Amino acid sequence: MLDTLFNPKGVAVIGASGKELHIGNRVIKNLLDFGYQGGIYPINPKADEIRGIKAYKSILDVPGQVDVAHMVIPAKFVPMAVEDCGKKGVKHIIINSGGFSETGPEGAEIERVFLEKAKAYGIRIFGPNCQGIINSDPAVRAYCNFTFTFPDAGHISIVALSGGVAEVIHQGFSAMDVGTRIYASNGNACDISIPEIIQYLADDDGTRVIVTYVEGLKDPMGFFEAARQATKQKPVLAMKAGRTMEGAKAAASHTGGLAREDLATDLIFKKAGIVDFRDEGHLINAAVAFGSQPVPRGNRVGIITNTGGPAVIATDILVDAGLTLPPLSGKTKAMLTEKLYPEASISNPVDVLATGTAEHYLVCLEAMMADDSFDCILVHFVTPFFVDTEKIATAIAQVNQQQIKPMVCNLMTDRRQWAGTEAILKEGGVPCFALPSDAARALGALVRYRNILDRPPGRVRTFGDVDTAGARTVFVKANGRSMLAADQVYEILEAYGIDVPEWRMADDIDGAIAAAEAIGYPVVVKADAASVVHKSDMGGVAVNLADADAVKNAARKMKEQIDAADLRFFVQQFVPGGREVILGAKAEPGVGHLVMFGLGGIFVEVLKDVVFNLTPVTDAEAREMVDGIRTSALLDGVRGEKPVDKTALVDLIQRLSKLVTDFPQIRELDLNPVMAFEKGAVAVDARIAL
Repeated sequence: MLDTLFNPKGVAVIGASGKELHIGNRVIKNLLDFGYQGGIYPINPKADEIRGIKAYKSILDVPGQVDVAHMVIPAKFVPMAVEDCGKKGVKHIIINSGGFSETGPEGAEIERVFLEKAKAYGIRIFGPNCQGIINSDPAVRAYCNFTFTFPDAGHISIVALSGGVAEVIHQGFSAMDVGTRIYASNGNACDISIPEIIQYLADDDGTRVIVTYVEGLKDPMGFFEAARQATKQKPVLAMKAGRTMEGAKAAASHTGGLAREDLATDLIFKKAGIVDFRDEGHLINAAVAFGSQPVPRGNRVGIITNTGGPAVIATDILVDAGLTLPPLSGKTKAMLTEKLYPEASISNPVDVLATGTAEHYLVCLEAMMADDSFDCILVHFVTPFFVDTEKIATAIAQVNQQQIKPMVCNLMTDRRQWAGTEAILKEGGVPCFALPSDAARALGALVRYRNILDRPPGRVRTFGDVDTAGARTVFVKANGRSMLAADQVYEILEAYGIDVPEWRMADDIDGAIAAAEAIGYPVVVKADAASVVHKSDMGGVAVNLADADAVKNAARKMKEQIDAADLRFFVQQFVPGGREVILGAKAEPGVGHLVMFGLGGIFVEVLKDVVFNLTPVTDAEAREMVDGIRTSALLDGVRGEKPVDKTALVDLIQRLSKLVTDFPQIRELDLNPVMAFEKGAVAVDARIAL
């Protein structure tokens, strides 16, 4: 569908201008200067030519094929121009101008009308209020854009709503003399969407890595599905801005309060297999590596250097990123001992010394490429005046072009004096970074993508013991309530096979005593009323009550402290011991639910040691959540304590995921605490908000 947008045979500019500083002039200039291989057709009823090219009064007068039409005209004229484009057989329209739905009702109506006309003619709209596209393929050279960065041909493609950030990223590659493939910034995206463009780039053979920037997701699940499919074919690198926005303050549960406002986007990135970044510089550097290097088989890195300090800096960053520096194999060590200077350091990192020659670099690189101990290579190369640096660069480039294992280079030089050396490396496809930390992070990103590819796929479990119909009956009875009563909550949990202590509901103090007698002491008594959310904060929880008098006194005190006409008493078996954990869920519009797991009880408010995932949660993801909290060692048992049943917690996370998937009307759900034991896990307090 988008092939003619990115590979047009002819481009018209409706609103072309003879004024140098007009967008309608700049687009034509860019097409000419970039060497566009198709027809260029300025449309201006008052001009005979623009930039030496014949102008036409109407697109209907153009003799040749027009696949893409730019519109640089006031919004009110766009519907009529779309009609003319439809009659001409134009496939795509790039609307550079603004004044549509972003301006209010009048602009929105104009947008509705032109979209209706476009649909009738089968035209796809790119924009409005956008930059456009670039395709650097030598056979196309389409610069349907008014920006100013002319890229060399490369394998990195960029897609973003924000033209400003997209161009900053584009300039970042240009400053490093790294080519790009396709550039697309679609502004208000009234028709052609980011997910569609990602799908196109995933199938584009010339694109090796996709880079995207988001400030929000108009269609979260559409983005997720497109990215999930794309990451199976090639890496997708993404950065999201706006991470410091304040989350919802009035959340009615722990789960709601702990979920950052932008968390859903992070989880979409993770679940889709996207390599995400918080810094545009790191994103650019990683893309440079992905654009020219194969994906490593693992996380083991070999380092070659001719100076010590930078290798130390890089090592710290690599280890923090989860990479390892294994020792050289016996065969490699023996070979390097024979071939390098006697003073060289024959270990990992290998230090060939500042006087190291091209032959020394070559023998090290070939040895590490052949050594199964290593999955990737980091080269530190300072350019001293007393060695033939161009010959060294040639050796590095020669090995890189074999594409055996990924390699990045920390090139430390004065670019003005050693321009020839740098040019050899870049022409050889070697990703070069001035700082050791940048080189290390770029290599770390390659390994992150390998880890994503190696992630177990997992499966979404089905449960034969779940009573969905029984739970639905409870929800129907609760219609109109914003917070379910305790007995309703526990009936739903039991319907989904979630273990809870034995319980009873009582309308008054005498009923509470009778319930305790039926359950057996010790018991817990909790106040239950629609206005009571965090019961413990209001004195609404009494634990380890050993007899009827204790129950009576606790219930009487709650009645005095909590002035609620609908106050009842929830009585349950007291479950001592165990490790307190929390599970929860929070509805996320357009996405489903976020499911949370972490250390529970009062500690959740202090430590906030929780992790989230998106529904549906697979068994592999649930296991990753249990192992993913910072305090996971506590679950394994410390100082003689017994470990908890992680299998039961994994099962519980999946049951919770199934529950909120089946009943999307659940706004927030907390199981806090869940008492995790050596065998099993029991939810001893719970709440559900609709």
